[in-house]
Amino acid sequence: MQRRTLGNSDLHVSEVGLGCWQLGGDFGPIEAETVGAIIHTALSSDINFFDTADVYGDGASEHFLGDHLGALQPRPLIATKYGRGGGAYPDGYSEAHMRDSVCRALERLQIDTLDLLQLHCVPTEVMRDGAIFDWLRRLQQEGHIRYFGASVETVEEGLICAEQEGITSLQVIFNTFRQKVVEELLPVAEARNIGIIARLPLASGLLSGRFSEQSRFAESDHRHFNRDGAAFNVGETFAGIPFSTGVALVRELESRVPEGYTMAQMAMRWILDQPAVSTIIPGASSPEQVRANAAVSDLPPLPEALHQALTDFYHDKVKQHIRGVY
Repeated sequence: MQRRTLGNSDLHVSEVGLGCWQLGGDFGPIEAETVGAIIHTALSSDINFFDTADVYGDGASEHFLGDHLGALQPRPLIATKYGRGGGAYPDGYSEAHMRDSVCRALERLQIDTLDLLQLHCVPTEVMRDGAIFDWLRRLQQEGHIRYFGASVETVEEGLICAEQEGITSLQVIFNTFRQKVVEELLPVAEARNIGIIARLPLASGLLSGRFSEQSRFAESDHRHFNRDGAAFNVGETFAGIPFSTGVALVRELESRVPEGYTMAQMAMRWILDQPAVSTIIPGASSPEQVRANAAVSDLPPLPEALHQALTDFYHDKVKQHIRGVY
């Protein structure tokens, strides 16, 4: 597993991390035994970066990570988030509330200091106001967090956050079906030494190539209840593309997968080939998926001709179908 430095920090993160949204049961029921197997397979695959949030399973994801990682020495890097929980979103933000959230996250994670605290898709006007970043800087100065960043929904929000002194990372929806950030945000992040954490690298599993138009998801899975943006930003589910359209687009891409790669590995390798990217954080529902994801770090970069073909495919066939803020 290759390592990259996360922005202006001293954190050396695995190129492939583990997104831990699904460990909270938000993609459907998951057994504690399966969660443990996923986490420990990640460790054995040399993954050292785990991304979670206080609202994933109402704290369940953080609890699992604390139980399995909190006492390890050296301890893997854990990033969590603040901003979407009750009492905060959409207009209840305060420094006292953020501090309370951090204390509760530290307890669940069984650690003394957060490696990285990220704003969790807070409203644009809150980011633009800027006071919330002052609260983060004070938490950092007091030693409660080592670094801070922001998980954003749009390029505009990313650019607002990039203006903030001391920000270490931006977490963005980024995959071959969602390429707007390549031209508009990645150059700014690279110039200002801000690390890019790519979430939803497989567009909620769409780019794995495992789905058909008949695929169904558990009622508690956002891919069931949010596929049209009924619960939150539609871009968080299938990159904002209608499911059946996405399945058809993936089918068109299958012929472009290089020998020795799976569809999913081609999609993830494309992201890692972007020099501004520090890490990708695919989720996994099984140890086998963890191992397949981790293997992407050891695959060679995609040929330049394939990069161009995937860029052209996005502009010609994908971009027009993206819904929601972007």
